[in-house]
Amino acid sequence: MLAYLIRRLFAVVIMLLVVTLVTFGIFFLIPKMVGADPALMYVGKQADEAAIEGIRQKMGLDDPILVQFWEFVRGLFVGRDYTSGGSTTHCSAPCFGYSFRTEQAVWPILKDRAPVTLSLAAGACVLWLLGGVLTGVVSALRRGTVVDRTAMGLALAGVSLPIYFTGAIALAVFHYKLGWFDANYVPVEESFTGWLDGLALPWVTLALLYAAMYARLTRATMLEVMSEDYIRTARAKGLTEPVVIGKHAMRSAMTPILTILGMDLGALIGGAILTETTFNLQGLGRAAIQSINDRDLPIIIGVTLITAGAVVIANLLVDLMYAVIDPRVRLA
Repeated sequence: MLAYLIRRLFAVVIMLLVVTLVTFGIFFLIPKMVGADPALMYVGKQADEAAIEGIRQKMGLDDPILVQFWEFVRGLFVGRDYTSGGSTTHCSAPCFGYSFRTEQAVWPILKDRAPVTLSLAAGACVLWLLGGVLTGVVSALRRGTVVDRTAMGLALAGVSLPIYFTGAIALAVFHYKLGWFDANYVPVEESFTGWLDGLALPWVTLALLYAAMYARLTRATMLEVMSEDYIRTARAKGLTEPVVIGKHAMRSAMTPILTILGMDLGALIGGAILTETTFNLQGLGRAAIQSINDRDLPIIIGVTLITAGAVVIANLLVDLMYAVIDPRVRLA
């Protein structure tokens, strides 16, 4: 187990370095290869030549590409100084860059936005796992019945309806018309009830989409597992149906669900763009959209790296949970 964990952690570090290299190449190397100037993405097209040259010197964009990449990676761990002429701008570690549009380092901006996205992703994840997996199991055990057809019909509707549609309907009905829920995010440290009230509609809206997908996946997996020989053997031994389903069938059926969960949750931690935009939540996804509109390159890079890191770490945790969920899996 320890050897496996060390190998996986080493692989995570390598993967994060590769992601960092790819991200750096997309934003700094490829523009040069096609004749574009990365400095323009920092100051905008309307800036004069003096401002562009100042950014080019301050960011070290005239240095060799390997030197630029080294400074980029080094800044993530020890911080970085941007110097031009007599002025120096310090970016503390972890330095994802410095936004010269807002005159702020990127990391504090992302750190302020992260709790919103984490709250949204965690709450919705609990709802879609409980609702989706339970619906899928019941549907598989009642295959061909009215319950099965109704559940899968609702799941199909949930997958088909986009978040910006269901979110707008939820706001119109439950916030503006009935007034049951608030539409403003409140930090949990300020008010727990306000936090729940402000995130209830985003949680349900986001969970509806994912619960539908997980219900369909769970149903298909359970139908396959319930036809296995060891399930028939367990029943032949006289085990009760709850034991057969809960202890034997579900442990095998959870493996593909965990696999998908790692990718979905990791991506959501990087920002649930549609949900945050629909409900005006100032999270990482909203920051990414705003930075794209403003051509604020450092924030785009920061969100990209955080999303990649979240996906890699989430998949590491999923790999470790395989051995807990399924006794047939051995980590060696």
